[in-house]
Amino acid sequence: MEITMNCRTFAHMDSKRIINNSLKIALPLLLGGAILYWMYRDFDFIRVKDVLLHEMNWIWMLLSFPFGILAQMFRGWRWRQTLEPIGEHPRTSTSIHSVFLSYAASLVIPRIGEFMRCGVLKRYDDISFAKSLGTVVTERAIDTLVVAIITGATLLFQMSMFGTFFERTGTSLESIMRGFSPVGYLVTFICALAVLGLLHILLRKLSFYSKVKATLRGIWEGVVSLKSVRNVPLFIFFTLGIWASYFLHYYLTFFCFDFTAGLGLSCALVTFVVGSIAVIVPTPNGAGPWHFAVKTMLILYGVADLDALYFVLIVHTIQTMLIILLGIYAWVALAFTAKKTKSNNI
Repeated sequence: MEITMNCRTFAHMDSKRIINNSLKIALPLLLGGAILYWMYRDFDFIRVKDVLLHEMNWIWMLLSFPFGILAQMFRGWRWRQTLEPIGEHPRTSTSIHSVFLSYAASLVIPRIGEFMRCGVLKRYDDISFAKSLGTVVTERAIDTLVVAIITGATLLFQMSMFGTFFERTGTSLESIMRGFSPVGYLVTFICALAVLGLLHILLRKLSFYSKVKATLRGIWEGVVSLKSVRNVPLFIFFTLGIWASYFLHYYLTFFCFDFTAGLGLSCALVTFVVGSIAVIVPTPNGAGPWHFAVKTMLILYGVADLDALYFVLIVHTIQTMLIILLGIYAWVALAFTAKKTKSNNI
């Protein structure tokens, strides 16, 4: 009887896990798909073939590819640098391949790539998963700061254009903030504290609290590793290189089309910032939100509605295919990579 109950419990847990994993995959796909369907519901996809073959300058698209690859390589080099202060020394090739693979994996399940690349280092170079995850948290914090600085600078120089964008899209920070009264802020703060306190109590009651605590300690070590980075100028160079490469990877595609070639650097920067913010929405490679945000901003700069649709569809699709190819390359390369342990790790 007890064995039967245990089997039912495990079966229930497995089914629940399967449902949760399925939802993680399905919901982002449905969200992105719904936005894309709404944008392209009356679109003539046959015309895209003519644009690709006769109206698009492929030289500029090919010139943008090295920057897309370089952005991920910079990320791999920077990640290896942040691991060194906590005594972890993965191979450079493994770090880069793990980043390539993480971007491709995130096309299936958004954000899963961050965990996957930590798992790759654990599997092939015996790097602590918790510590490497901590450095990923550090990386994301730094990248968020860089995006915030770029966004702030762009807002200062293109304030009127952003104001028009928010007006056209019905987005208003003032209206959102107006929905909260002082009492609402206080209640929200108290509720947040209560949730944190409840989570702490639950963790203390659980039998695996010590394991969770050790994992969190490893993550914290990774987070604070930044202060011990040996070559700070090199770290800054890698960080700037990542975002400069991202921008050039995007900006060069403007010259692929006659209707965007003359828009200038300011338009490219504004649409780049808007697109970078849009990809926060958890859809595969920002599909849907990125299309909508960039297309709307291009229209504000005078690009025809149909031309803007061609641009976001073609550019996003080709850049996504590059991510897939890099992921396949990394998967093949890792298949021929020998695993290392701490005893023989350099």
